Amino acid sequence: MMSKEDIKTDEEWKKELNSDEYEVCRMKGTERAFTGMYWDCKEKGVYKCRGCGIELFSSDTKFDSGTGWPSFFKPENDDFIEYIEDKSFGMVRVEVNCKKCGTHLGHVFDDGPNPTKLRYCINSLSLKLDTD
Repeated sequence: MMSKEDIKTDEEWKKELNSDEYEVCRMKGTERAFTGMYWDCKEKGVYKCRGCGIELFSSDTKFDSGTGWPSFFKPENDDFIEYIEDKSFGMVRVEVNCKKCGTHLGHVFDDGPNPTKLRYCINSLSLKLDTD
C-alpha cells in the first residue's frame, strides 16, 4: 500500500510533526498512560492517521479499556493496518502501524470485548479525530 510518493524523509517528518509526535509516530515511542488527548474522548467521529490522514478507527468501535490509551475493538479497514511482531522489552506483542505511511500507532492485544475480542491500544499522538 505504501508508494514512493508516500515515503518522506526524516527531515520532512520532523517539519510536519512536533517532537512528541515524531517520537511516537516515527521512532515507535509510547505516550504515558492517561496523558493523551483521546484516551477518554467521547466525541463521535473517525480517527485518522496523523501521518497521512487515512481513516483508521471509528468512535463506534472505541471503548474504555482502563489502560489510559484510546482503545478500539477493530479498525475501519484491516487493509490499512500493518501488523508486526514486536519482541522489545522482553515481551512478545503485535505492533500496529499505518500501512500507507508507516506511522507507529500502538499495539493490538487479544483481551478486548466482543465481537472481536481484540484491543487496539493506540497512542493519541498517532491520531487525528475528524468529527465532521
